[in-house]
Amino acid sequence: MNVSLLGDTAVVVTLAGEIGPELAGRVAGVALALRREAQTGVVDVVPAFRTVTVVLAEESVPRQGEVAAWVRQVMQTAVVAAVSTPREVEIPVCYGGSEGPDLTELAAAKGLSEAEVVSLHSGADYFVHAIGFAPGFPYLGGLPPALATPRRSTPRPLVPAGTVGIGGGQTGVYPFSTPGGWNLIGRTPARLFDADRPEPALLSVGDRVRFRPVSVADLPAPEPKATAQRPSTGRGITVVRPGLHSSIQDLGRPGRRHEGITAGGAADAFSLRLLNQLVGNDEHAAGLEFTLVGPTLRFECDAVVAVGGAPTSALPRWQPTWVARGTTVDFGPVTAGCRGYLAVAGGIDVPVVLGGRGLHLRAGFGGGEGRLLAAGDSIALGAMGRDVTGGGWHLDERMLPWHQESGVLRVLPDEDGTGFHAAAWTASYQVSAKSDRMGLRLIGPALTESKREERLSSAVVPGTIQVPPDGQPIILMVDAQTIGGYPRLGQVIAADLPKVAQLRPGQRVQFQPVDRDEATRALAARERALALARQGIAGKRRQS
Repeated sequence: MNVSLLGDTAVVVTLAGEIGPELAGRVAGVALALRREAQTGVVDVVPAFRTVTVVLAEESVPRQGEVAAWVRQVMQTAVVAAVSTPREVEIPVCYGGSEGPDLTELAAAKGLSEAEVVSLHSGADYFVHAIGFAPGFPYLGGLPPALATPRRSTPRPLVPAGTVGIGGGQTGVYPFSTPGGWNLIGRTPARLFDADRPEPALLSVGDRVRFRPVSVADLPAPEPKATAQRPSTGRGITVVRPGLHSSIQDLGRPGRRHEGITAGGAADAFSLRLLNQLVGNDEHAAGLEFTLVGPTLRFECDAVVAVGGAPTSALPRWQPTWVARGTTVDFGPVTAGCRGYLAVAGGIDVPVVLGGRGLHLRAGFGGGEGRLLAAGDSIALGAMGRDVTGGGWHLDERMLPWHQESGVLRVLPDEDGTGFHAAAWTASYQVSAKSDRMGLRLIGPALTESKREERLSSAVVPGTIQVPPDGQPIILMVDAQTIGGYPRLGQVIAADLPKVAQLRPGQRVQFQPVDRDEATRALAARERALALARQGIAGKRRQS
């Protein structure tokens, strides 16, 4: 096996062997061994196909080399025992009809009867290569070659949750209602992902899976979603107009990437951390994020707030501000940058789901209602501390890492040895309007590899620069999938991720290759700025 580095925030173990059930078991076992002995600062261990990726908290970036040495040590002592005992999971499937609208067409294309397709599909033994792309989504190996079918030329705009499909040489189950291009042959009542379960993902890497045919009568009616009543502090905000892509976010939910759950959280976490400090909150408290156009909010109680990130003209920036009950604040469009933030003393009080309060839009949980904010929503606030007040002082914006828009992102080039042409480091790219919290899409000279080859999917993290077949780079962001198979140009260093979050459509950007020493120094400088701000805020609070 080989141990390598992914950017400045992860360590990757690559195992040798033929793709199959035995390797899947070894990958699962290695991941289990690393989780059991995880060092401080390790936030995720992500198995996928032949790799296990150890993801670090930002404060552990300077220890990346040390963590890599620890990984090698664990492998030397644990690899003999690191073979997972697979679970056997049976998934009932109602094949054909309205549940599997492509079964008839697929059978005809293969020269088989529908019954023969069902027999082949349900008679095979499958194994889980990886969980990713979406929470709980399994990459299953073991599809009989006779059933391999190319994806549909035109994807469906919506595939129901639980639908079983075939795409190329793989089969799988859609955990959520999403667009999809696979050939749909059935549907299961099994929930591949349920945020209310202690273990939300039904399947894990290394599991063995069998599909069991059932009739339509065996499909249960959907269970109503229970809504828990929460005690109210009597403090809140009403959303008059939501703005664009406004959501409740905190610093994310690390530790769940092996279940396909990205950490998420505020795209510009540095801004939210600072704003929470300004209003006396813990840095992890939930706040409000908006994109390009801010919301209109009516305060139903007295509150102390702080706004920052992308500038608007609504309230003073980077300072605690008193807002009286009954006040309506229209944030309007941002004048620079992309994402603005609002922190409120006491924090936004929504339920903790899987360790975080922030919205996971793709899976429909967190953020209060599992969706973006809408007109008429009531946002509950936590209790405000007695010592919290507004002030006539503010933070100096020159200390913020994205304040000077240089249009340059520092990148650690990828280590996999394939190599892109040197044009990657001299080209200028424009940010596409199709960008979102999953990825920043760039438009410019197409990147081509000196040697193109097929890759197995492996873990990706925010800042990974993927290059799809069209050659237009995509910088993955906080809501991106947890694993991916596109070639990689490199990794935006951790210190520059707030800059990525603040790049707006039409803005131009260039990549600058740097080494690990510079990446470490840059993150240390950013954290020193935060520590200095924290110290100054504490001094002002003592004076007030």
